[in-house]
Amino acid sequence: MNDKTIATHNGNFHADDVFSIAAFKKILPSFKLIRTRDLGLIAKADIVIDVGGEHDPDTGRFDHHQRGGAGERENGIPYSSFGLIWQKYGLDICQGNQDVANAVDAGLVSEIDAIDCGHIEGVSKGISLSQTISMFNPTWQEEGDFDACFDEAVDFASRVLTRFIASANGGISAKDIVAKAIEGAEDPRVIVLEKYTPWKKTVHALSEEALYMIYPSQTGQWRIQTVPIEPGSFEDRKSLPKQWAGLSDIELEEVTGIDDAMFCHNGLFIAGAESFESAMKMATIALKEA
Repeated sequence: MNDKTIATHNGNFHADDVFSIAAFKKILPSFKLIRTRDLGLIAKADIVIDVGGEHDPDTGRFDHHQRGGAGERENGIPYSSFGLIWQKYGLDICQGNQDVANAVDAGLVSEIDAIDCGHIEGVSKGISLSQTISMFNPTWQEEGDFDACFDEAVDFASRVLTRFIASANGGISAKDIVAKAIEGAEDPRVIVLEKYTPWKKTVHALSEEALYMIYPSQTGQWRIQTVPIEPGSFEDRKSLPKQWAGLSDIELEEVTGIDDAMFCHNGLFIAGAESFESAMKMATIALKEA
């Protein structure tokens, strides 16, 4: 796929064509990009994105503006050009990891598709990534170069895509680690992680008994954190003891009887100690509280 010519439309750009080029930058060492609506140049291009009125992945055509569009997902979200490209190349971009490719599609690609296609149901409110990309276009008050601005937007989108893939990969890897910790817990109410790992989604999916998570902080001390009743909730399955609220150092040591207790948040959802053993003592005390 080396030395390909990729064509997309010129003028105003959107997130789907910008992210499409960002995606190809991950699988093609180099390519020639032309931004045009000249049908002759489009016909000669190896890959055509978001222009040309044709969807045929076998011949490198990825448009969705033709009559009838280019299909939609099971949830009803139509495909934009970015979604069509992700269908064909997402697995390669994610180095063969289908779970990561699916996660990126669900969290990033499908939302860009939805906004581009006007399918706004279920799209989060507030400024979107699609709007952010659109702001790279020159305003009516500026005499900017659309192609140069497009290149800037692609650089930005490339960084976002890279971090989104890394985040998705991290979340999937974390799922396996947390699942094993749940399975290996001596007390199913207290789950110990050898290293901090994102845990909330997995714990809620796999354990109705878990009340506290124990894990090391980045600075070497240990933390005990409560499990919320559901993802995103500020209400916990079982809070830390009320008498710990807002205490630290000597005051907390006196109340807990733990000589290296460090702090307890006023919200009673997290506390810390210098050692693993002390964090486990905190859990033991918390479990006994009514």
